[in-house]
Amino acid sequence: MNYLAPSVLSADFSELGKEIVTVAQAGASMIHLDVMDGSFVPNISFGAPVISSVRKVTKVLFDVHLMIDEPVRYLEDFKRAGADILTIHYEACKDVKTALQAIRDMGMKAGLAISPDTSVLVLEPFLDMIDLILVMSVYPGFGGQSFLEDSLIKIRDVKKMTETDYPDIWIEVDGGIGASNIKAAVQAGANVLVAGSAVFRGDRAENVKELLACIS
Repeated sequence: MNYLAPSVLSADFSELGKEIVTVAQAGASMIHLDVMDGSFVPNISFGAPVISSVRKVTKVLFDVHLMIDEPVRYLEDFKRAGADILTIHYEACKDVKTALQAIRDMGMKAGLAISPDTSVLVLEPFLDMIDLILVMSVYPGFGGQSFLEDSLIKIRDVKKMTETDYPDIWIEVDGGIGASNIKAAVQAGANVLVAGSAVFRGDRAENVKELLACIS
């Protein structure tokens, strides 16, 4: 099954709860929430309190992407806030295994993200500990960037790496996804498609329906 995960980084934050309800009712079964700390990435977004407040408006999966240094410090906060999937960055952790195990021990799905300049080979030691691999198709930190075409090669490589022994691992792609390239991402092997501007510019519900039609 393929999932569309609208990224609220591109939403209208003055009506964030309403925005989430709109895309969920249109068919999005997952919401992508980017947490940025101004250290690992050069931007600051929001934290656990915001996630906790919007958790009340929907029951769809909350896919929380931690773009923060040493995220193990805050895992319990995001668990309490209502995260279902917690994804950390390989590049941001001194001890990736400990962080992944902590996420799983708290009852959440564990994701591991890699930035565009990171080889997919770094994922191999952790495949038996993760539920999701996130391939960043832009440089993390800001919304609205253009899709990096080389990401399709990385998605294919991740698919080959997981399809025999770890076929249940979800492959997620985040950055620059829209109607023009979402099918190519699915064909490469991605089954969780994060889209920000392509959802939250214009008619949100119609955008969701169009993207879902592309990946169904």
